[in-house]
Amino acid sequence: MIIISIDPGYERLGIAVLEKESGKEILIYSDCIRTSPKNSHEDRMLELGIQLEDLIKKYSPSVFVFESLFFNSNQKTVMNVSKTLGALIYIAKKNSLDVFEFTPPQIKVAVTGNGRSSKEGVMKMIPLLIKVTKEKMLDDEYDAIACGLTYFANQHTLSTR
Repeated sequence: MIIISIDPGYERLGIAVLEKESGKEILIYSDCIRTSPKNSHEDRMLELGIQLEDLIKKYSPSVFVFESLFFNSNQKTVMNVSKTLGALIYIAKKNSLDVFEFTPPQIKVAVTGNGRSSKEGVMKMIPLLIKVTKEKMLDDEYDAIACGLTYFANQHTLSTR
Protein backbone atom coordinates (compact mmCIF):
# COMPACT_ATOMS: atom_id res chain seq x y z
CA MET A 1 0.00 0.00 0.00
CA ILE A 2 1.26 3.46 -0.96
CA ILE A 3 0.16 6.63 0.81
CA ILE A 4 0.89 10.31 0.45
CA SER A 5 1.03 12.48 3.56
CA ILE A 6 1.42 16.19 4.11
CA ASP A 7 2.16 18.79 6.72
CA PRO A 8 -0.15 21.56 5.45
CA GLY A 9 1.14 24.96 4.48
CA TYR A 10 1.31 27.24 1.47
CA GLU A 11 4.74 28.78 1.93
CA ARG A 12 6.23 25.43 2.92
CA LEU A 13 4.38 22.16 2.39
CA GLY A 14 5.93 19.03 3.82
CA ILE A 15 5.10 16.02 1.70
CA ALA A 16 5.99 12.33 1.86
CA VAL A 17 5.18 9.19 -0.07
CA LEU A 18 5.42 6.02 1.98
CA GLU A 19 4.77 2.37 1.30
CA LYS A 20 4.05 -0.50 3.61
CA GLU A 21 5.27 -3.76 2.20
CA SER A 22 5.47 -7.03 4.12
CA GLY A 23 4.83 -5.19 7.38
CA LYS A 24 7.69 -2.71 6.85
CA GLU A 25 7.33 1.00 6.15
CA ILE A 26 9.46 2.43 3.34
CA LEU A 27 9.99 6.11 2.56
CA ILE A 28 9.75 6.45 -1.21
CA TYR A 29 9.88 10.23 -1.49
CA SER A 30 9.86 13.29 0.71
CA ASP A 31 10.31 17.00 0.21
CA CYS A 32 9.44 20.42 1.52
CA ILE A 33 7.78 22.25 -1.35
CA ARG A 34 8.25 26.00 -1.14
CA THR A 35 6.27 28.65 -2.92
CA SER A 36 7.29 32.24 -3.49
CA PRO A 37 5.72 34.97 -1.35
CA LYS A 38 5.96 37.15 -4.46
CA ASN A 39 3.12 35.12 -6.00
CA SER A 40 -0.55 35.50 -5.13
CA HIS A 41 -2.02 32.97 -2.73
CA GLU A 42 -4.11 31.54 -5.57
CA ASP A 43 -1.00 31.00 -7.72
CA ARG A 44 0.76 29.34 -4.80
CA MET A 45 -2.22 27.01 -4.28
CA LEU A 46 -2.16 26.17 -7.98
CA GLU A 47 1.56 25.36 -7.82
CA LEU A 48 1.06 23.07 -4.81
CA GLY A 49 -1.95 21.42 -6.45
CA ILE A 50 -0.02 20.70 -9.63
CA GLN A 51 2.84 19.18 -7.65
CA LEU A 52 0.42 17.02 -5.63
CA GLU A 53 -1.29 15.80 -8.80
CA ASP A 54 2.11 14.99 -10.33
CA LEU A 55 3.05 12.91 -7.28
CA ILE A 56 -0.30 11.13 -7.33
CA LYS A 57 0.22 10.25 -11.00
CA LYS A 58 3.81 9.14 -10.42
CA TYR A 59 3.30 6.99 -7.30
CA SER A 60 -0.41 5.97 -7.46
CA PRO A 61 -1.17 6.20 -3.73
CA SER A 62 -4.51 5.02 -2.39
CA VAL A 63 -4.55 7.20 0.74
CA PHE A 64 -4.00 10.90 1.48
CA VAL A 65 -3.09 11.76 5.08
CA PHE A 66 -2.66 15.18 6.64
CA GLU A 67 -1.90 16.76 9.98
CA SER A 68 -4.68 18.81 11.55
CA LEU A 69 -4.07 22.51 11.49
CA PHE A 70 -2.64 24.15 14.55
CA PHE A 71 -4.37 27.47 14.99
CA ASN A 72 -2.01 30.27 15.86
CA SER A 73 -2.73 33.92 16.46
CA ASN A 74 -2.26 34.99 12.84
CA GLN A 75 -5.76 34.72 11.40
CA LYS A 76 -4.67 35.46 7.81
CA THR A 77 -2.13 32.62 7.87
CA VAL A 78 -4.67 30.19 9.32
CA MET A 79 -7.21 31.10 6.63
CA ASN A 80 -4.69 30.73 3.80
CA VAL A 81 -3.44 27.37 5.09
CA SER A 82 -7.07 26.23 5.47
CA LYS A 83 -7.87 27.23 1.88
CA THR A 84 -4.76 25.44 0.63
CA LEU A 85 -5.58 22.31 2.60
CA GLY A 86 -9.12 22.33 1.20
CA ALA A 87 -7.78 22.48 -2.35
CA LEU A 88 -5.36 19.61 -1.69
CA ILE A 89 -8.09 17.46 -0.13
CA TYR A 90 -10.22 18.16 -3.20
CA ILE A 91 -7.40 16.96 -5.46
CA ALA A 92 -6.95 13.82 -3.34
CA LYS A 93 -10.67 12.99 -3.49
CA LYS A 94 -10.83 13.84 -7.20
CA ASN A 95 -8.14 11.19 -7.66
CA SER A 96 -10.12 8.64 -5.57
CA LEU A 97 -7.80 8.66 -2.55
CA ASP A 98 -9.16 7.90 0.91
CA VAL A 99 -8.52 10.89 3.20
CA PHE A 100 -7.44 10.73 6.86
CA GLU A 101 -6.55 13.43 9.37
CA PHE A 102 -4.41 13.15 12.51
CA THR A 103 -3.91 15.65 15.30
CA PRO A 104 -0.42 16.63 16.46
CA PRO A 105 -0.81 14.63 19.73
CA GLN A 106 -1.89 11.53 17.77
CA ILE A 107 1.19 11.87 15.58
CA LYS A 108 3.47 12.35 18.60
CA VAL A 109 2.05 9.25 20.29
CA ALA A 110 2.49 7.14 17.16
CA VAL A 111 6.07 8.25 16.56
CA THR A 112 7.45 8.76 20.08
CA GLY A 113 4.94 7.10 22.41
CA ASN A 114 4.30 10.45 24.11
CA GLY A 115 1.55 12.83 22.97
CA ARG A 116 3.38 15.78 24.51
CA SER A 117 6.72 15.06 22.88
CA SER A 118 8.67 17.97 21.44
CA LYS A 119 9.13 18.59 17.73
CA GLU A 120 12.80 17.68 18.22
CA GLY A 121 11.76 14.38 19.81
CA VAL A 122 9.67 13.51 16.77
CA MET A 123 12.51 14.49 14.42
CA LYS A 124 14.96 12.26 16.33
CA MET A 125 12.62 9.26 16.13
CA ILE A 126 11.95 9.39 12.38
CA PRO A 127 15.33 7.90 11.30
CA LEU A 128 14.93 5.20 13.95
CA LEU A 129 11.55 4.16 12.52
CA ILE A 130 12.17 4.45 8.79
CA LYS A 131 15.20 4.68 6.54
CA VAL A 132 15.88 8.29 5.60
CA THR A 133 18.54 8.92 2.96
CA LYS A 134 18.63 12.72 3.13
CA GLU A 135 21.08 14.35 5.49
CA LYS A 136 19.12 17.59 5.88
CA MET A 137 15.38 18.10 5.95
CA LEU A 138 13.14 20.89 7.18
CA ASP A 139 10.74 20.19 10.02
CA ASP A 140 7.78 20.26 7.59
CA GLU A 141 9.22 17.26 5.78
CA TYR A 142 9.75 15.40 9.05
CA ASP A 143 6.16 16.20 10.02
CA ALA A 144 4.83 14.79 6.75
CA ILE A 145 6.80 11.56 7.28
CA ALA A 146 5.57 11.34 10.88
CA CYS A 147 1.99 11.83 9.69
CA GLY A 148 2.38 8.97 7.22
CA LEU A 149 3.87 6.70 9.88
CA THR A 150 0.88 7.55 12.10
CA TYR A 151 -1.47 6.29 9.41
CA PHE A 152 0.36 2.97 9.26
CA ALA A 153 0.45 2.71 13.07
CA ASN A 154 -3.34 3.21 13.19
CA GLN A 155 -4.28 1.52 9.93
CA HIS A 156 -5.99 -1.44 11.60
CA THR A 157 -8.40 0.85 13.48
CA LEU A 158 -9.27 3.16 10.60
CA SER A 159 -12.17 2.74 8.24
CA THR A 160 -12.68 4.54 4.98
CA ARG A 161 -15.32 7.22 4.94
